[in-house]
Parts: sequence; C-alpha cells; structure tokens
Amino acid sequence: MPPPKHQVRVWDLPTRLFHWAIVVLLAALYVTWRINWMGWHVLGGEVLLALVLFRVLWGFFGAETARFARFAASPRNALRHLAEFPHREPDTRVGHNPAGAWMVFALLGLLLAEVLTGLYINNDVANEGPFTEIAPASVANTITDLHAILWEVILGAVVLHILAIVAYAAVKGQNLVGPMITGKKRLPETIIAPRQASLWLALLLLALAAGTAAIISYVI
Repeated sequence: MPPPKHQVRVWDLPTRLFHWAIVVLLAALYVTWRINWMGWHVLGGEVLLALVLFRVLWGFFGAETARFARFAASPRNALRHLAEFPHREPDTRVGHNPAGAWMVFALLGLLLAEVLTGLYINNDVANEGPFTEIAPASVANTITDLHAILWEVILGAVVLHILAIVAYAAVKGQNLVGPMITGKKRLPETIIAPRQASLWLALLLLALAAGTAAIISYVI
C-alpha cells in the first residue's frame, strides 16, 4: 500500500505570482520589441527590474522554499540528479530539485543582466537608456550588442525550461506546472509543510524593489 498523502503548500503566493508575471512580461517585451513600441518596451523592462530585485530579496527573507539557502545545490548534486532522471518515481520533493535550482539562479542572473544592460542602450531605434550619456560610445555599443545576445540566451533558457517541464511529465510522471499554479502538492503525510512568510513582508519588499528600480531608471 502506498503511504497516505495530504495536501502540502509547497509554493507561496508571491513566488507563484512572480513566476507567472515573468512569463507575461517576457512575452510582452518580445512583442513590443518586434513591433517597435519602445516606450512600452522600456516600461516593461523597468517592471522586470523591480520584479527581479524583489525575487532576490525574497530569496533571503521569503518563504522557506523560496529562499536561496534552502534550495541551493552543488554541481555534483545537480549532475547526480540528472543522472537519475530516466527513473520514473513519485514526486516527493518540497521545493526545487538540484537541477531546477541551477536553472533558477541562471534565469535570475540572465534577467538581471538583461535589464541592467538595457539601461545603457543607445541606438537609432530604441530610446537611450538612463546611463547612456555617462558611457563612451564604444562601451555603449558593446553593451547594446550584449543586450541583444543576452536576450537570445534568455529565450534559449526559457525553451530549455519548458522542455524540462515536459520531460518531467513524460518520463518521470511528475507535474511541475500544477503546484506552481495552485501552490499545493500531494505528498506523504510524513512530510512537513514548509514555513511560509507574511504577505505584508512581500508587499514591503516589493515596494522596496520598485523604489530601487525607479531610482536606477530615473534618478541615477
């Protein structure tokens, strides 16, 4: 007989909202870039900066499964996890697996680098970034090129992320999307629900992140 299970809240609301907001924002940034709505594109980039800064703060002060220290894994553990990937098994993990942890860090780093390079952009199509005037033309052009390259890398990482979700469902029989929508997962009764964090704390950190993004974008 399989062990009895119960519903466990593994993902808090701020983490889930951040995840899906990034999905919407990346789509919006792509569309506004393609149709040359650069005013909206810049606004989307500023919102993205605020959200990434919030997620960094939430990674230190947020819910247990959102904290970096909780899910950070060594490269050896990540490789071991990938080596065991072909084995079909029930999903009993609370939070990110070791490979998923590295994907989280990679995506956050790429997104942060993308929005920061966007602050310097200077070309004949896009609006000038707030730091463009203090950077030499050669530096600004290099950063502009880097901004475009990073975007392609982000798209590649997103595709890899989607393929991983499909592979986990097809090979291991694990649904990774459902818990990121509902926040809950059916786990053995022996597993204790992770500690949650206050939504007021999340709002405070979001306000701090938004203020910092505004200062970077409009003041500095």
